[in-house]
Amino acid sequence: MKILVVEDEPMLREGLVDLLTGAGHEVTAVADGLAAVEEGRSSAYDLVLLDRMLPRLDGLAVCERLRVARPGLPILMLTARGAEDDKVAGLRAGADDYVTKPFGVKELLARIDALVRRVAGLPKEPETLVADDCRFDLGRAEAERGGEVLHLTAREVGVLRWLFRHKSRAVSRAELLEQVWGTIGTLQTRTVDMTIAKLRQKVERDPANPKIIVTVTGVGYAWADQEA
Repeated sequence: MKILVVEDEPMLREGLVDLLTGAGHEVTAVADGLAAVEEGRSSAYDLVLLDRMLPRLDGLAVCERLRVARPGLPILMLTARGAEDDKVAGLRAGADDYVTKPFGVKELLARIDALVRRVAGLPKEPETLVADDCRFDLGRAEAERGGEVLHLTAREVGVLRWLFRHKSRAVSRAELLEQVWGTIGTLQTRTVDMTIAKLRQKVERDPANPKIIVTVTGVGYAWADQEA
C-alpha cells in the first residue's frame, strides 16, 4: 500500500517509516499539518497514519480537510491522548480508527490491515463527474468548462460530493453544514448559500439559471436530475 505518515516527533516518524517499509508498503512522511493536507490532496494514498498533535495545523483539522477532499481515504489517528472525549473528537473529525500511544507493533499493523480491508469493501465514489458540459476532477479540486480550468476549494468539493452522493433527494443546509463543514449549530446556514453561490459562479453556464446545483424551495439544494 501507499501510506502517508504524519508525525512531528522525528524518532517516532522514522520508526514508523522503517516499520511500514519493512512490511512492504510504500511510505511518505511529513512532519506538520499543512504539509499533510497538501500531500494528501495532491497524491493518491491507500492510508493516512495521522498524529493528533501537530505543528501548524492540528490532526483534527487535517483529518477534516482530507475527509472533505478524499472521503474514501482511510485515516488512522495516533495520539498520546486516551480520554474518551479525545477519541470521540477524532472520530467525529473523520478518522476511521484511533490508536493510543504507546502501541504495539503487531497491533498497529493489524489495525492497518483491518481498516484497509473494511474500506476496500465499500463502494467507490467517482473522482470525475460530468454535468451540463462541465467536467469535475474532485481529486484535484478542479473543474473544466470550454477548455478553461476552474480551481475549487475544499468546501466546494465537499458540497459537490455530498450532493452527488445523495442525488436522489434534496439536501438541507443544516445537513451540508454537518457533513461538509463538520459542525452543528455553530455556523449560520447562510454560509452554505454563500459557498454555493460562489460555486455556481465558477461552474454553471448561467448562474442565474443553474443546471448542476438546483435550489429546492423550503428544503435546500439538490444535484440536478441528469446523467453524470
